[in-house]
Amino acid sequence: MAKIFNYGEDSLTVEIALDLVSGKQKGVITPQTREKVHNCYQEVQKIANGDKLVYAINTGFGSLCTTRISKKDVNKLQENLLKSHSVGVGDAIPFDTAKLMLILKLQSLCMGYSGVSEAIVDRIVWHINENYIPLVPEQGSVGASGDLAPLSHLFLPLIGLGKLQRKDLPFKDTRQILNQAGLSPIALGPKEGLALINGTQFMAAFGVMITHKLKSCLDHADIIGAMSVEGLLGSAKPFVKRLHQIRPHQGAITVAKRLSALLEDSGFMAYHAHCDRVQDPYSLRCMPQVHGASRDACLHLKQQVECEINSVTDNPVIFSADDAVSGGNFHGQPIALPMDYAGLAASELGNISDRRSYLLLEGKIELPIYLIKNSGVNSGLMIAQYCSAALASENKSLCFPASADSIPTSLGQEDHVSMGSISGRKTLRIIDNLEKILSVEMLCAAQAIDFRRPNKSSIILETCLEEVRKQIPHIEEDLEVHQLINQSLKLIQSGKLLELTSNLD
Repeated sequence: MAKIFNYGEDSLTVEIALDLVSGKQKGVITPQTREKVHNCYQEVQKIANGDKLVYAINTGFGSLCTTRISKKDVNKLQENLLKSHSVGVGDAIPFDTAKLMLILKLQSLCMGYSGVSEAIVDRIVWHINENYIPLVPEQGSVGASGDLAPLSHLFLPLIGLGKLQRKDLPFKDTRQILNQAGLSPIALGPKEGLALINGTQFMAAFGVMITHKLKSCLDHADIIGAMSVEGLLGSAKPFVKRLHQIRPHQGAITVAKRLSALLEDSGFMAYHAHCDRVQDPYSLRCMPQVHGASRDACLHLKQQVECEINSVTDNPVIFSADDAVSGGNFHGQPIALPMDYAGLAASELGNISDRRSYLLLEGKIELPIYLIKNSGVNSGLMIAQYCSAALASENKSLCFPASADSIPTSLGQEDHVSMGSISGRKTLRIIDNLEKILSVEMLCAAQAIDFRRPNKSSIILETCLEEVRKQIPHIEEDLEVHQLINQSLKLIQSGKLLELTSNLD
């Protein structure tokens, strides 16, 4: 039975948010939350029926903030906001990311400062529970005033517009789905359109996905890096605890501890009893420092994202009818910067992984060149590293921080924006490339270790290697290497190796 999450009362984490997407947890709205939502809704009605100007309740939007809207037009304004702001272009974002946006927006609305009706939150719950998820184009947000364009598309279905999809099925017109379900479009009241489209839920959804996928890559990088150490007969001495205690960066300490555990009692380490090698190349020796710095960046992003997904990020914020504050909680800078930082961290993780793949293919330390017998007629894994190098280079080109840019919008009223939506999209692309780079290294490391048999690695790494060989065969002669890379990628994405090493955490 699914665990219960109380919107607006319980705190979201990255893990809980993804459990809500997958259905492992079910979100509900308690009577106490309904009361908060209703009370704030009533305060907005007082504002709408009064004479005091309050931004986007009885005024225009953006640079039109000084234009008074008549009482008869305040509802029309809200519907027009969704229509006019749905300017997104490009491919639709993934189903799970759009569903996550709904979950994050619902959490914010249920905190009781946005002024929407219970009908709005109930309809969003219906979309989440029934898995009818809107089409949201990936481009069009500048990341301040919130994610106006993607959120407008996300909530067009509330007024009967836009398209909906169940996972892996084609998109259908919203009206068709609503008619089948016996539902009608919702007539938006004062501020409701603005409350729906003003916020950071597009950026934050990407931040959740980035945090989850980067953490997976970090954990895999330690496992695969340890395999490379074994394949290259590297030393475990650079990972000893006392070395990192005198430079106590938390990420480095964590990685060193994990690598030491992965290599504990390895039969390969006996090689160093009479070894004349003084020290290993940086890509082996400096894994705690490099992987650790990326791990610290991921931790910082997680902290910022989890603050963001438990925040009220629309505008104005309604404390009462007499206390409506126009501020800047929609501005994406607090998560745009760490998402860009996470992109750099992911790129560097791929950069050092590619270097280890290169070392494994050099034909040194008693390994065959390109990790294949009878090289010459066989190219082995030569070109697999070309692929890895291309992905690493592509990632470097994606590392320019989107948040370093700002283009004024809304006739200068919105004169500094975060571009956080771009930070999120390109960082996720970097991480997708990183998974593939790690897939190549795992392919090379497992192949190298095969040439070290009958020596045995540690119990935990042998368990991982056994799983690798269940999925990916040893290469005896040339074949279609892309198939092996894809099999390696699927193994990483399955999380199976993380299950086998869960005692490291």
